[in-house]
Amino acid sequence: MRIPSKSPVVVGVTGTAAGLAAVRLAAREAVSRGRLLRVVHAFTWPSSRPMGAATDYDGARRAASRVVDEAVATAKRSTPGVRVTGHLVDGPADRELLRMSRTADLLVLGDDDLATTPWLPPSSVLLQVAARAWCPVMLARGPRPPAGPVLAAVDGSAPSVLALRHAAAEARRRHVPLEVVHVVPDGSPRAEELGERVLAEATAAVPELGRSRNRLLTGTPGRTLVLASARAGMVVLGPRGTRDARLLGSVARELLHRGACPTVFAHGRALPGQRVPAGAVRSAGGAGPAVISRFG
Repeated sequence: MRIPSKSPVVVGVTGTAAGLAAVRLAAREAVSRGRLLRVVHAFTWPSSRPMGAATDYDGARRAASRVVDEAVATAKRSTPGVRVTGHLVDGPADRELLRMSRTADLLVLGDDDLATTPWLPPSSVLLQVAARAWCPVMLARGPRPPAGPVLAAVDGSAPSVLALRHAAAEARRRHVPLEVVHVVPDGSPRAEELGERVLAEATAAVPELGRSRNRLLTGTPGRTLVLASARAGMVVLGPRGTRDARLLGSVARELLHRGACPTVFAHGRALPGQRVPAGAVRSAGGAGPAVISRFG
């Protein structure tokens, strides 16, 4: 087993089944990367409740500590050999997780029943972290990751090249095929020719890519990639398009919401997450591959 480095894998937990699924995935990621696993739960005390209610406060804090303890036990039970520490931190979950993302190798979160939620408000911790983290953010799906290739959808932009590098590394680590995908609209003139050029330029920009398969898909980018994720082991994407100033691009948001496999939102030191737009609401809540950028 490799000795864990100083940059840990961080997993945010909330006491839900989805959070424990994220812990199991994060534990496997930590061992495969030779990293320490850091389990984090953010504790906040509502400002509307008086601090004089000491009994209620102490009880809530003990319950929060139990969330951390259960997550640490789950990591050890699911992945023998994982090195794991538990941390109860004070403050809004998005703020604390974003702070930790500056020194983390990977940040893992649970989906907390996203498929049953009709929309994600700007205050969503998951939305804020996926869009603004300084390290890659992995969203867990279900109890265990499915088998399949790492799916990479590219457009040739700088964010998609960064994501493609992440996708190539994930495919090598998992010993699975890498598929590089570009989506073109139905009936678009010269769509196939232009799409092939995008694929060729993207793969040429990543000399460490290794063996991969290029594929053109046709349809609406978001829906098409969500459907493709059903047969993939992982999707990796950029958090927003190059022409999209919103917190999260529309395609990235759709994959966040509806993707069928673990989804990685690629970030790197050269491409830090954007700041919260003016007026955005902050949350006090808890807690390889497809590449998308201009589509967002």
